[in-house]
Amino acid sequence: MKKISIYSFIVILIDQIIKIIISNNISYLKSVEVIPNFFYISNVHNTGAAWSMFSGRQISLIIIAVIALICIYLFLIKNKKLNNFEIIAYSLLIGGICGNLIDRIVFNYVIDYLEFIFGTYHYPIFNFADICIVLATTSLIFISLKEDLCKKSK
Repeated sequence: MKKISIYSFIVILIDQIIKIIISNNISYLKSVEVIPNFFYISNVHNTGAAWSMFSGRQISLIIIAVIALICIYLFLIKNKKLNNFEIIAYSLLIGGICGNLIDRIVFNYVIDYLEFIFGTYHYPIFNFADICIVLATTSLIFISLKEDLCKKSK
């Protein structure tokens, strides 16, 4: 659990530093073009979850995040021997959840800044914490499927 705490803290720190840099250097609702017609660094405030679902329901989203953190600890981490891949995945997940949770508690919104446009499709703007959550979730699903396949082959 000590490694997970340290790695999660590093993820939170990186997330919050990036958000501070974005907030201090790009005005709200403004963008900086990085790759023309494809990639922008923006400063937007998301009062919802992914794809702005549940917009304006900060208390509910805070409660859900706290419950998720408790469940991750109690049911997935506590008293388990985890390999290094699992430690990293859980660290990314916890760090990502906490990074966005800090924003919700402090600002009442999440700071998003990575903006991609694919032709006419404008992908929802996201942040480092979101990337960590998606990578962790994908990794944990992969680990679970791999374990299931190994059990079935025995």
